[in-house]
Amino acid sequence: MGFGQFLAAPEIKLKISTYRDVFQNTAQESSRFGEEYENLSAVIKLDSKDISKLTIKEGDTVILKNSFGKVVVKAQRSVYEEEHPGIAYMVNSPWSNALVPDETGGTGVPKFKEFEATAQGAKSEKVTGIKDIF
Repeated sequence: MGFGQFLAAPEIKLKISTYRDVFQNTAQESSRFGEEYENLSAVIKLDSKDISKLTIKEGDTVILKNSFGKVVVKAQRSVYEEEHPGIAYMVNSPWSNALVPDETGGTGVPKFKEFEATAQGAKSEKVTGIKDIF
């Protein structure tokens, strides 16, 4: 039994920007509760520096949480060549929507496009199921 097992996994703050994806949208039309839709939707794309800070590897699960919600998703390395530590990307989906603040700033529309959350490696946790979100 090593001492390291008692240490909490590193946690970082992220600004998360959401986007639309044609492949995820097609999978949603085929089956919103299907495996393909979950595989394309329950994902966060991180800068390689953030992956290192979290001491995870691509494909590991990550806990994302803020005062509005908590989800577990899979980590992927961002495809952007330019570094963007502290900024992550999620496809617009129930997983990202679970973290969207309900504050509207008087507009009546929540800020779906960009919000903040903390991320922490969750190697032993499974991806949050869509039925658990609804």
